[in-house]
Amino acid sequence: MFDLITNKDSNVKNDVLSGITVALALVPEAVAFAFVAGVEPMIGLYAAFMMGLITSAIGGRPGMISGATGAMAVVMVALVAEHGVAYLFAAVVLAGILQILCGVFKLGKFIRLVPYPVMLGFVNGLAIVIFLAQLGQFKVLNDAGEWQWMQGSAMYIMLGLVALTMAIIYLLPRLTKAVPASLVAIIVVTVLVHALNLEARTVIDFVRDLLPADQKATATLAGELPSFAIPMVPFTMDTLMIILPTSIILCLVGLIESLLTLSLIDEMTDTRGHGNKECVGQGVANTVNGFFGGMGGCAMIGQSMININSGGRGRLSGISAALVLLGFILFAAPLIEMIPLAALVGVMFVVVIATFEWASFRIIRGVNREDAFVLFLVTGVTVIADLAIAVVVGVIVSALVFAWKHARHIEVHSHIDNDGWKVYELKGPLFFGSITHFKDQFDVANDPQDVVIDFDNSRIWDSSGIDALDNLADKYEQQGKKLHIRHISSDCRALLKKANKFVEINVVEDPRYKVASDQLG
Repeated sequence: MFDLITNKDSNVKNDVLSGITVALALVPEAVAFAFVAGVEPMIGLYAAFMMGLITSAIGGRPGMISGATGAMAVVMVALVAEHGVAYLFAAVVLAGILQILCGVFKLGKFIRLVPYPVMLGFVNGLAIVIFLAQLGQFKVLNDAGEWQWMQGSAMYIMLGLVALTMAIIYLLPRLTKAVPASLVAIIVVTVLVHALNLEARTVIDFVRDLLPADQKATATLAGELPSFAIPMVPFTMDTLMIILPTSIILCLVGLIESLLTLSLIDEMTDTRGHGNKECVGQGVANTVNGFFGGMGGCAMIGQSMININSGGRGRLSGISAALVLLGFILFAAPLIEMIPLAALVGVMFVVVIATFEWASFRIIRGVNREDAFVLFLVTGVTVIADLAIAVVVGVIVSALVFAWKHARHIEVHSHIDNDGWKVYELKGPLFFGSITHFKDQFDVANDPQDVVIDFDNSRIWDSSGIDALDNLADKYEQQGKKLHIRHISSDCRALLKKANKFVEINVVEDPRYKVASDQLG
């Protein structure tokens, strides 16, 4: 019912038409996020153009759309307010360099550490965030300068146009898939509004509402090509200390959102992107942004979903979106300004439906309580706080849940061998979560003179396990007894250097067999 991806194959026509659709949806998003960051609208539009063009050309995920994003914008607010936009440009340059280094050192692979419940929570949380963000378009400024919900006919017209847009997107693919349904819906609703002279808010109305009163009359989305300029900040250690915290957060937020979006598109299209290459692409794009007056950004899940739903699969789709957006800025601003917001809201509502993992309701009934808790936790934190925070929290909680579940998975069986030695046979991992249960299994006071710990079905995973052995050996030594270790792997033996003065490793039990040879000497 909710499978809205109607075009599966990549071709030039689909990529170009999908790019046009994405460009139309990029405009209000870029403008809104520019105001969130406290910068001029054109800085957001420049960012959308440069991020989209560069990441599509050299990034690791064809079909993914990047631009100015809310997750990045909220990080920038304090820096812009306190130090000005020049420091923002410098911070974006440094963030880009850090992202390039992440790609060079192949840190993108760590996105694989994100568990599936965290991924589901990320997707669902972001879908809810996109939905809630669209509700702001149903509000208008009153005479007192306060936002309030639309009333009467204005609200009915808005709801009707949104419903019409969604209906066209849902029904048109049943008639033809020659053109993206989202693009057709935007054009039809725009023509209908102006032909019938309906009182519907347009993109330029949205921009005017965000500007001070003295700038409303001259509001426009028309601009010129971005130009190169080195950020006008002092090249001192003080400047570095000012921008470094913001740059690190921008780097991490940008990469987390981009790599998770990459993973989502991989799953939806049954293809595989390249995480490290995407890190480099994001870094180059942000570095260029800082030198050409853009606010930087990262992958945009909403616009990426529009692109995928509209048939965009190749690099040409993102490149087309960026170039069409630049064309709007340079030559066709009046056309973009007249697009009804209701059409764009309808497109985004369809994105919400397609993005939300509806199967998670079935999954919740089948998974354990811990995974369900992580899913809801990540979803909630994404909505309440921030995507990056939600993912970090989800990974940490998942790791703690894993440690808790495996803490008692270590089993200890003991017996007395023919030599009168007591042998403790371990089964399971020895790590920080299991050491308490491990220590409780030994009877130091009543054990014989020689005690053996057999690691044939176990291994040491971390320094906590080494420390547990060290302490156990110390207790046996205090009782005048000897602790032996058998069947320990070579990598674990290397970890035990710290405990060598207490623990005797019985290598006799681990013989190394050599191949017989006719050549002697």
